[in-house]
Amino acid sequence: MNKLRPVSVIAVLGLVLSGCATSQQASDDALETARSSFQLVKEDSNALRSAPKDVIRAGESLAKADRLSSYWGSEADVAHYAYLSQRYSAIARQKSELMLNQEREAKLELERQRLQLALREAKMLSLQEQGNLLGDQMISLATTETERGLIITLGDVLFDAGHADLKPSANRTVLKVVQFLQLNPRRIVRIEGYTDSSGDDAQNLQLSRDRAQAVADVLTDLGVDSKRISVKGLGESFPVAENASVKGRAQNRRVEIVFSDEQGSLGESR
Repeated sequence: MNKLRPVSVIAVLGLVLSGCATSQQASDDALETARSSFQLVKEDSNALRSAPKDVIRAGESLAKADRLSSYWGSEADVAHYAYLSQRYSAIARQKSELMLNQEREAKLELERQRLQLALREAKMLSLQEQGNLLGDQMISLATTETERGLIITLGDVLFDAGHADLKPSANRTVLKVVQFLQLNPRRIVRIEGYTDSSGDDAQNLQLSRDRAQAVADVLTDLGVDSKRISVKGLGESFPVAENASVKGRAQNRRVEIVFSDEQGSLGESR
């Protein structure tokens, strides 16, 4: 039995050292994660603007973790302050996203109110004047007469990459579409969304429908009866240019508004 004791002691020491190494590695990993999170958040101007106190706390906690790691702290203390730093960084990012969403919503609401005001002012013109004016303006827009009907194309530049919110630069076209439909109450529209071939098929299909729905929502917000509007997402189907080039892909990312004839008959859907 006495001969086995040195071996047992060595085994126990090995387990202790192994446990210490594991604990050290865990605290090192937590510290590195905290550093990466803080580096991202301190370079984010929106986070600094929306959550300055949380960014400061993240930096302070990270500094404590660094000091403890370099000198006299335990691995548990290092992991604790690294965790606090990471959480403060995450909170700052969440507040930044919330602030950006609120600002985006306020901007969209302001643009909607401006469009409504412009629409009310336009109604002050006589129907005859509006009819003549809009007839010329609709032709001057990016319209195409096809066997499916008159089509207006809203290009990729009217949306942020990967998002479905319309930019204010689309207002002129959307306003004329609304006015045209008001003066032609029997006409209906089908709004079709398209993407390029980049990315996942299912995501492209959903994005194309979301963009088409965003246009439809603006039309209904401005007084067009939703029963006169149908929406369809077609993803990367029916490209109008080669997807091999940047220019071609930009042309394929589009929303098309298809108008019925004066009797309300739409061309066949794709």
